[in-house]
Amino acid sequence: MSNPRSTAAIGGHPIHPLLVPFPIAFFIAAFLCDLAYWRTGGAFWSEAALWLIGSGLVMGLLAGMVGAVDAMGDSRVRALGKLQWHAAGNAIVLVIELYSFWLRYNYGAGEVFPQGLYLSTAAVALLGVTGWLGGELVYRHRVAVQSESEQTVERAVEGRPADERPRSVP
Repeated sequence: MSNPRSTAAIGGHPIHPLLVPFPIAFFIAAFLCDLAYWRTGGAFWSEAALWLIGSGLVMGLLAGMVGAVDAMGDSRVRALGKLQWHAAGNAIVLVIELYSFWLRYNYGAGEVFPQGLYLSTAAVALLGVTGWLGGELVYRHRVAVQSESEQTVERAVEGRPADERPRSVP
């Protein structure tokens, strides 16, 4: 039996794992900028955090939409309880960061400390949990991971030997 498939894919490669690192990196970097602002009071750090949060929101929405397409495309994925926790937790992260962005945009650097720092801390902590759950979906439940039989068929279609191993680049 094959593993649960990713329906949002390009050339057999799932899109969701391609997008996910961006909001994670942007939100963690915004948290670090908030810490730097707290320590230095430098306006650069509050401005950088605003841009990082905005970028994280855009990429997070894209990753969420693609993840929703994947969830709707395979009933085996939807049946996994961890998926609902993963999706709901990430939706909460986006709401927290949207509120943080709104505060910063409307009230300026003065909102970075302490409210912005509290919001960034909560978002990054929750990202740790939802990231773990996403890893569980891939590594334990094999969501969007090709089974060996699927890889064998793919190699046959491409005219490669069934037992061919990936080659390392010299």
